[in-house]
Amino acid sequence: MEIIKIVAFGFMALFIVLLFKGRRDDLAAHVSIAVGVVIFIFMITKITAILQFIQQLATKANIDFIYLTTVFKILAIAYLASFCSEICRDAGQGNIGAKVEFAGKILILVLAIPILMAVLQSILKIM
Repeated sequence: MEIIKIVAFGFMALFIVLLFKGRRDDLAAHVSIAVGVVIFIFMITKITAILQFIQQLATKANIDFIYLTTVFKILAIAYLASFCSEICRDAGQGNIGAKVEFAGKILILVLAIPILMAVLQSILKIM
């Protein structure tokens, strides 16, 4: 199972980070960032498969692709902002991480407005 590989990799990285923590904090932060990037790259194939599956379902259900693209963008923003925020916190820069999360939330809100407007228009047509 792939999760066992990821967890084992994470524990090994944690051990290395804890060895350097306090003595070489800069190196510990670099290891932590590298581990996060490697795990993210490992997951890209899975994310791609999920997105293709959702795209196939949307095509079969005749869902407008504009909405699906917007949802994909929202998901990407959420995951990337969270990922970056956690890396910032690992590096001891929680303030920067909080700002990245805030920016991600604002961008998600901006992208969600057209979908929200379409839902409201659909509701008004029904009434």
